[in-house]
Amino acid sequence: MENALSSTGDIELDHAVNQWLRFDKNHLTVELVRSLVSEGAVGELRKCFGSRMEFGTAGLRAAMGPGTACMNELTIIQTTQGFCSYLEQCFGAVLKKRGVVVGYDARFHPPSGGSSKQFARLAAAVFTSRGVPVHLFGDITPTPFVPFTVSHLGLCAGIMVTASHNPKQDNGYKVYWENGSQIVPPHDQGISAAIEANLEPWPESWNTDGLSGCPLLKDPYEETHTHYYKTIQQHCHYRDINKRSEVKIVHTSVHGVGHSFIQSAFKAFDLQPPYAVEEQKDPDPEFPTVKYPNPEEGKGVLTLSFALAEKVGASLVLANDPDADRLAIAEKQSGGQWRVFSGNELGALLGWWVYRCWKLTNPELSAVKSVYMLASTVSSKILRALALKEGFHFEETLTGFKWMGNRARELLDQNKTVLFAFEEAIGYMCSSAVLDKDGVSAAAIAGEMSSYLATKNTTLSQQLTAIYEEYGYHISKNSYFICHDQEVIQALFQRLRHYGNEDQDQVSYPSECGRFTITAVRDLTTGYDSTQKDKKAVLPTSTSSQMITFTFSNGGVATMRTSGTEPKIKYYTELCAAPGNSLVDLLKQELDDLVSAIVENFFQPTKNKLLPKPE
Repeated sequence: MENALSSTGDIELDHAVNQWLRFDKNHLTVELVRSLVSEGAVGELRKCFGSRMEFGTAGLRAAMGPGTACMNELTIIQTTQGFCSYLEQCFGAVLKKRGVVVGYDARFHPPSGGSSKQFARLAAAVFTSRGVPVHLFGDITPTPFVPFTVSHLGLCAGIMVTASHNPKQDNGYKVYWENGSQIVPPHDQGISAAIEANLEPWPESWNTDGLSGCPLLKDPYEETHTHYYKTIQQHCHYRDINKRSEVKIVHTSVHGVGHSFIQSAFKAFDLQPPYAVEEQKDPDPEFPTVKYPNPEEGKGVLTLSFALAEKVGASLVLANDPDADRLAIAEKQSGGQWRVFSGNELGALLGWWVYRCWKLTNPELSAVKSVYMLASTVSSKILRALALKEGFHFEETLTGFKWMGNRARELLDQNKTVLFAFEEAIGYMCSSAVLDKDGVSAAAIAGEMSSYLATKNTTLSQQLTAIYEEYGYHISKNSYFICHDQEVIQALFQRLRHYGNEDQDQVSYPSECGRFTITAVRDLTTGYDSTQKDKKAVLPTSTSSQMITFTFSNGGVATMRTSGTEPKIKYYTELCAAPGNSLVDLLKQELDDLVSAIVENFFQPTKNKLLPKPE
């Protein structure tokens, strides 16, 4: 071993590989590493062992394969040992009374033998070896069922093994705290430190055979299934209309877990079952019919759905991502073309609908004072406009449902009502029973909304226009560039912090972008906010991710940030107009010009090293 790597002079790499071969009991990943060593493939070994997956507030997400930089059986064990140890520190003996829940999707990676189910079983084995009760789902499950189970059963934590909408080679490890929401700092740092302190597998951590007949192991599938649908039925307000509805809906689970759960959700609402896209109905870790298993990408993922809709005469298409926590919707227009709603547009529709339904059962004027809606800072401000006119509260959080979920929990603990939360990346929380995005309940609620609107001879598109005309047009345009080089990403954002100034010690943000004047800057990486007296941002900051927001004199807002789970630099822009503004086309042109200026001035210096969003 030492001879194979002696030419590199990399002692740390040598140590990491040797330690791996000593710890790993998966013969497939062991043989993959041994082959790389025998071939002298130092470059590949560095990719696998040059770093350890960083445990953040989104947990872990990486490609499946051998090594510390990948998702595999050993890194799952090490991660779970760290998580278990951290929970023991936080909860003490209570952990052995309350326990945890573990769920998984249908991902599988034959070369390394990695599968979500096996990863989940190994996680369960780690916890039961320490005397901790584990509620391990006996079959694939949507991600929102895990936080629901944490809250419903009063557990200490939850784990969901999924990579959501990432490419097929990826997998992930998503963590929920006792409050039913994803973890936020400082838990991520605490878990990371505990992982590093527990790298050597514990004696029983590999023993998944010991799960058979283990008294500490339970399957929550039936109980969760029953109580989840009973809970979301509370958000069904038009059962008679649903039963009579002639709206035809197509649904695709995009080769993920969603099919049977969406069918059950529609049944819970007495809606006619949606037509399933047969080629994409059953879980398939190869995702054979799509380039990217992400309905956020739009029409390219929905081709088969449109074809089925044309065949059966359906006017609406619903699409979940593979772990069913997100929802996309497309509607057939009068001219025969399909309109895929953006995440912000669906946020407007669902927010309006959820508030309207709440108002039906809460007509007293004073009740609205305890109502809240939430949205991430890069999402449309349409909910703010609704709140201002209707009298409820709107709050903005950092990007990611971990922030909205935790804030929702705080508000609920204060006896407030949290009706709705959303992020522009097609994530919606339509019920506070799940403090995370939930594509299952959102699909049923969207189905009821469309059925009700049909009785008024109104489409979703027409209703969206009505919302904008009442509360003000909110025109947004979001996209991203792909970049795998962290140095390029760092250079791009550092340039914005030292704009027109070669002195890297002196901060100077741009004051204009093309013909557009910048009136305010907020940098949530450094904690700077030009609108505050002390220039310090109110929202939490994080040095581990990049995020800068620019406000323009024309009322436009643009945010540039890095993704926490994908190699992307994302940008989000929005222009708002007062209710009744008829100059929509001018607004759209102004926003197009603003986006062009941002790409030209802020991205251009590094654009040759960036890949555009795929068509």
